[in-house]
Amino acid sequence: MTDNAMLLLLALASVGGLILLIARFNLNPFLALILVSLLLGASAGMPLDKLLETFEAGVGKTLGHIALVVGIGTMLGKMMAESGGAERIARTMISWFGPERVHWAMMCAALAIGLPVFFEVGFVLLMPIVFTVAKRTGTSILKIGLPMVAGLSVVHGLVPPHPAALLAVTAYHADIGLTILFALIVGLPTAAIAGPIFATLIDRHVVLTAANPMADALTEDVQEKAGLPGFGITLATILSPVALMLLGSAADALAPAGSGLNQALRLAGHPVTALLIGLLLSFVTFGSARGFDRVTIGRFMEECLAPTAMVTLVVGAGAGFGRILMESGISAAVVESAQYIQVPLLLLAWSVAAMMRIATGSATVAMSTAAGIVAPYALGGGVSPELLVLATGAGSLILSHVNDGGFWLVKTYFGLSVAQTFKTWTVCETLISVIALLLTMALAALL
Repeated sequence: MTDNAMLLLLALASVGGLILLIARFNLNPFLALILVSLLLGASAGMPLDKLLETFEAGVGKTLGHIALVVGIGTMLGKMMAESGGAERIARTMISWFGPERVHWAMMCAALAIGLPVFFEVGFVLLMPIVFTVAKRTGTSILKIGLPMVAGLSVVHGLVPPHPAALLAVTAYHADIGLTILFALIVGLPTAAIAGPIFATLIDRHVVLTAANPMADALTEDVQEKAGLPGFGITLATILSPVALMLLGSAADALAPAGSGLNQALRLAGHPVTALLIGLLLSFVTFGSARGFDRVTIGRFMEECLAPTAMVTLVVGAGAGFGRILMESGISAAVVESAQYIQVPLLLLAWSVAAMMRIATGSATVAMSTAAGIVAPYALGGGVSPELLVLATGAGSLILSHVNDGGFWLVKTYFGLSVAQTFKTWTVCETLISVIALLLTMALAALL
């Protein structure tokens, strides 16, 4: 057996080990990634005294950037939730679309609300609105809810400033403004097909039980909020970081390179700075304008940071695992094998991310790890780095199953059985992954 074949078998064994530890033994993904990384490195012949050093290097390099994005982005999401801004956006869009097209309205609301927040945060923010709209219009929770999760999933996997997408932008040396533009071109039709269109079809075949305790709990006390923030100011606050990043990408076109204005635009367009400015703006639009004093806003900031700890650790552990894969020679073996059978770079990035997604259940880990593996071989490959970001993101969304927290969120809130969750949520995620890949490859052919 050749060395490459042995390394590939070790890679498959490590993926199988992750699935076993997470899905069968319910081990925390953070701990599972550490254990499998160390065992993989030792099995691949890496010096034992260098294993932890290599793993820590991968973790530290990633968290130096991602921790800031995660923390600030979560704070912005908290301000949006507490102010009622998320509810304002959803209700305004529903009034625009009408009762017959509420599933399209929920997709659009999720696309807007999902920009600054994690999937889980957006999900919890929007589910009470899903339940309320379903009750008022007599529409199935599934028909309204699936478009919502499709919208959240698309922006989570494809659109910066989400942490994994930002990490992929950095790894591939992609232009963030162009990445956002391409992500919208690919993401909008993807969300439409996997969301409202698929939901309308599957709703005829999946019958939900009449009783849904979660829906009852979240709709009993739902009342009309007085003094919700305006739709325009809410949308402007949420989209302000994206607008700043677009300006940063256009700095050279707006001001001479090296000038003070050029540098200022680049600083404002950096993801951390853009999110920070958006957060400071939210202290006014979502904070003082809504009657919250400084003490209350400070409490909101403290409360929201605790849940980000595990997310940040898992992202870091995923990057550490990716570093072990690289230093052990496994990533090179994967790429050499792919090049031997002439796998295009876009398909390679998608495949590696898909493998990691199935193994870990985390789109964020899958995207960050795959970007780290593929990036060294993408330079000079003749493929747009922005499209590589999208292909990697698409792969990171495939086949959500029992090792993914999103699987259980959807099952519990929607009142589905495990089999029904596979028929709906898992198929929805896989549709997003495949459609986004096909559209990305089509865009590559046009460019």
